[in-house]
Amino acid sequence: MTENAQAVGVDFHCHLDLYPDHEAAIARAEAARIYTLTVTTTPKAWARNHELTRHSRFVRAALGLHPQLVAERAGELPLWERLLSETRYVGEVGLDAGPRFYKSLDTQKHVFRSVLERCAEAGGKILTVHSVRTVPAVLEMVERYLPRDRGTVVLHWFTGSKREARRAATLGCYFSVNAEMTRSDRGRALITELPIDRILTETDGPFTQVDGRPSEPADVKATVAAIADVRNLPVDATAATVKSNLRTLLGRHP
Repeated sequence: MTENAQAVGVDFHCHLDLYPDHEAAIARAEAARIYTLTVTTTPKAWARNHELTRHSRFVRAALGLHPQLVAERAGELPLWERLLSETRYVGEVGLDAGPRFYKSLDTQKHVFRSVLERCAEAGGKILTVHSVRTVPAVLEMVERYLPRDRGTVVLHWFTGSKREARRAATLGCYFSVNAEMTRSDRGRALITELPIDRILTETDGPFTQVDGRPSEPADVKATVAAIADVRNLPVDATAATVKSNLRTLLGRHP
């Protein structure tokens, strides 16, 4: 995913392999000229995702082990570790202390610590990180196990407090913002506080919707417009800032 002036947007967190036609979803992201990071939820999904994206211009796959699946898939951690050298992108990883997943939180922390430690050893990885009801724990683990010069975390669909956002920024984190975040007063207030030079856009499709259909990478244009409205900035300038932020992020880890 190298910088290209013809790209028109950024979707830094999308699950293209969960759409009914995986290949067609990738083709649509390419046609729309959206830099798209398609995340995986288990290491066993990596091979197919990597194969379908490795020659694409705008779409790249990330190697993940989703915290919501850790209870069943923790045994895939050694596979995740073996595959890490094949990619600079990691995700979806992180922690989830929601009611359905709280029982596996200790196992999630073990897996996430291993992910951070292996990424620190490898260096240069970019991670898209889930942090539902676990922002303090996620930030503590990032600070402890992934030094800023060894990798960068992008906090996906961040729902922490303004204070936690400031701490995350101090740790070098970026934030990927989706349209759902702009639809609540709390989300809009948080977006106002995020450092403008750390904001990326995402859809988290197909888990978000636009006009009754699953979001796709091309829908980030609406997210850019919503961020511009929240920040009282011109839409074109906001779009340019998001692209500039991506260039900066990728430039940190060539």
